[in-house]
Amino acid sequence: MLSRRSLLSLVPAAAAAQSRFAGLPNVGLKANTQGPRSECGVGALMPWADALWAVTYNSHKQGTGTGLSLYRIDEKFEAAEVHQHNGTHANRLVHRQSNQVFIGPYAIDDKGNHRFLPTLAEHRLTTTMPHLTDPANRVYFLTMEGLLFEHDVSTHESRQVDDLVQRFQIKQRPHFKGGFTSQGRMAVTNNGFYEFGDNQAGLFEFDGKAWRTLSRKPHMDVATRGDFGGVLFATGWDESSVLFWALVKGEWQRYRLPKSSNRFNHAWQTEWMRIREVETEHFLMDIFGMFYELQPLAFEGHIWGVKPICAHLRTIPDYCPFRGLLALGGNEGSPNANNNPLGGQPQSGIWFGKTDDLWQWGKPAGWGGPWRKAAVTAGQPSEPFLMTGFDKKVLHLLADKACRFLIEVDVLGDGSWVPYESVAVSQGPYAYHVFPAGFSAHWVRLTPSVSCTASAEFIYT
Repeated sequence: MLSRRSLLSLVPAAAAAQSRFAGLPNVGLKANTQGPRSECGVGALMPWADALWAVTYNSHKQGTGTGLSLYRIDEKFEAAEVHQHNGTHANRLVHRQSNQVFIGPYAIDDKGNHRFLPTLAEHRLTTTMPHLTDPANRVYFLTMEGLLFEHDVSTHESRQVDDLVQRFQIKQRPHFKGGFTSQGRMAVTNNGFYEFGDNQAGLFEFDGKAWRTLSRKPHMDVATRGDFGGVLFATGWDESSVLFWALVKGEWQRYRLPKSSNRFNHAWQTEWMRIREVETEHFLMDIFGMFYELQPLAFEGHIWGVKPICAHLRTIPDYCPFRGLLALGGNEGSPNANNNPLGGQPQSGIWFGKTDDLWQWGKPAGWGGPWRKAAVTAGQPSEPFLMTGFDKKVLHLLADKACRFLIEVDVLGDGSWVPYESVAVSQGPYAYHVFPAGFSAHWVRLTPSVSCTASAEFIYT
């Protein structure tokens, strides 16, 4: 374990050597070697009561790994095990009215005293949310199996209020991940992408009276601030691209972002891409192997503050600021029931560096678009696809009949679309367009001249 003095002495040396790691992975956490061996992911991180608190998780409920715990990391970057729970937890929330933090199956007061919540510990806790109607006295807990609980912040009694797996008839393994409340609504996500065409996941919302399905494609995180209009953001993906949603003044807007890695295209490989505030009123968004800047509010009723920072291959279940540094949780070494025969002992590290260090990671690149073998309608524009912050750009088009595609760009980010070019697919099913060097806009969209089955793929390199 490195002390703070060691940390500070090594950073200049690492910078001088232009190390790949601008920060140092100086807090390592581990699960037990004795079987069963699964994971030791750092599920949640929370700065609170003069320390950084962390919970580690195994792969599936109790009995699939031991040595998973709540840790307290002090100002010297020394970690101490506080309590062992041996479960799967990745939730955290500051409940401002009672001045306590919920992280995993624990409530921690402002003096750093923790309380274990045994009635919740048997569940895989994925998110804790403010209550819609009684935020001063209650919070919601959502489990990976889709069970929704109300929890009294004073008595610490919980009661189940819904079963979302039954409600939405999810037949394959559920994987509920994110959720939050804003604008009088609760939005929750379920991922689980087994094959293209899979519709067993989803994004769902609740207005306090009735549930509504927004999508049956995989979704991951939901986030907001308590001010700035309470814009509620949600992330997900489908066969074509990353899905990016924003609830602005009671209306959902949907955008699309490129995928930066294929390794997230499956339910088992998705933990746990998040949206977090890491500098005051500044959001970072991690989705499909890419970090983005994200402004936490809408201008002129639209979202345009989305800019790629870097591509990466890390699994980052949570991240937060601590002592002026950026702390990134990890999930590095997982034998996962010995399905990885070279996995060994489960262990992970917490990476510490500066927020600006992320710009030294992999250069932003990716691919995706609005359609993949999709039925498109003549004259109907596609959803906006992100264009800003990338270098070279190529559009590939395929259609099952002759069609002209109008390319429009939104250079202001406020929905003011202007024509840029049109590309015809006539001789055979394929055409492409190379954008000039340096050309960019906030968003781009396509409109077909005839109804057909089409694919549109932007490649950013």
